[in-house]
Amino acid sequence: MEHQGTVADTVADDFADELSAHLARYGDRPFIEFERRWYSGDEVTQVIDAVIRLLDDNAVPSTAPIGLVARNRLPHAAAALGLIAARRPVAMIYSYQSEQSIARDIATLAPAVVISDVQDWTETTLAAARAAGCGAIALSLRPLSVELLLRPATAHLDTATEIAETPGLHILSSGTTGPPKRLPLPTDVLSHTVASMTMGMTGCYDDPPELVYWPFGSVGVCQLLAAPFLDKRMVLLEKFTVDDWVRAIKTYRIRRAGVQPALLRMLLDADVPREDLASIEYLPGGSGPLEPELRDAFESKYGIPLMWAYGATEFAGSVCAWTPEDHRRHGADKPRSVGRPLPGVHVRIVDPETGLEVTSGEVGHLEGRVDVIGPDWIRTTDLASIDADGFVYLHGRGDGAINRGGFKILPETVRAVLIRHPAVLDASVVGVRDDRLGQVPFAAVELRTDSTAPSEDELKDLVRESLPSHHVPVAVAIVDELPRNAAWKVTVREVAALYPIDR
Repeated sequence: MEHQGTVADTVADDFADELSAHLARYGDRPFIEFERRWYSGDEVTQVIDAVIRLLDDNAVPSTAPIGLVARNRLPHAAAALGLIAARRPVAMIYSYQSEQSIARDIATLAPAVVISDVQDWTETTLAAARAAGCGAIALSLRPLSVELLLRPATAHLDTATEIAETPGLHILSSGTTGPPKRLPLPTDVLSHTVASMTMGMTGCYDDPPELVYWPFGSVGVCQLLAAPFLDKRMVLLEKFTVDDWVRAIKTYRIRRAGVQPALLRMLLDADVPREDLASIEYLPGGSGPLEPELRDAFESKYGIPLMWAYGATEFAGSVCAWTPEDHRRHGADKPRSVGRPLPGVHVRIVDPETGLEVTSGEVGHLEGRVDVIGPDWIRTTDLASIDADGFVYLHGRGDGAINRGGFKILPETVRAVLIRHPAVLDASVVGVRDDRLGQVPFAAVELRTDSTAPSEDELKDLVRESLPSHHVPVAVAIVDELPRNAAWKVTVREVAALYPIDR
């Protein structure tokens, strides 16, 4: 049976105009704190006006795509907000990569103009922009400024591109299993995305600020949009650190902030005092499955409910989530659920072979349909089930199985055993090529602070004692940190690259 949200969807008639109106309300009052300094609404608007003025002065058509090398910094936040409010199509370019990779993205996308931090404009990236006919705009924090480095070639401004056909954001997927894909979030879809993050809440300027640290290049840019749509201030972090995150919580008595599993482990590993997080009423989370042991450890230590959600870039944000009311009524009975489908979202579970919908409680592949995106169902490889009350449960990924000579191994099953070791903070298990068996499991583990490193044999024995022998990794690498992307998700291909090929 198909399940969908039960609350009427509230989509703004004109998302861009509404965003402009919200931004105008801040005026000379503090709007964004970055690096422990507050910037007023007027200062943010000055950056926006400078960017738009340079585009207009260089006759860049309103439909011409703009590339943004996105960093979680004050001028980049202003540029992103301003471009969305101006209804310009914006293609996000990943900033946490080499200058050669940024240059390749510029050459491939060939937008009318590329906006980037001054540090990312090097001889290599400028040469790529010049060769593609792109304009180049540099953003700087100290002093807060916007500067034109290259004028766009006139002939290039009329070049038709796929991005130009879809005003809004073209964001990057997480890229955990391969290179990030660029996916469109049209302006009208952004209204749904922001609604999925604010969950129908209202706010005001004097409320505790929003805490923003999800990377702008991905769907995390919509976390940036939540603050102005709630008429709230925001604390912007360039990246997550335990010290900066906890300081913001304590200083502003923040009541909720989005998290993901790696961040919870870091907070526990740092042994953050319970009183430092006393203002938090609950923590919505997502961006990966939450192990029961991690949930229990965190909630036991801090007394803070974790309200886990499920979403994907393809769905323009969250698909299922807990509301505070649902959590009060059902949280104790359904602790492993990711909540119910959001308003305007439809979810069903289908048999992976036949494509037919399965019965309540049966496991299959999750499919979703979002009204503002279109009428088509989007098939995922996530294994899930829906109970009789419409609550969704995740059971791993259907495409992640390692085929070891005909024996199927789910990586999360092996990982769940490895993270039981008292010295292991986190682990990742991937399939690597084997000439005889096709694939074999390989594991990498990250240790807790000040722990004694277990031997490779000790970790293998732990798996051998808990699971059939074909689950035992052929090798276990102990690393200082697991390779992660900017959203703190472990990158599978980089873990696989750690495998010792001479084994």
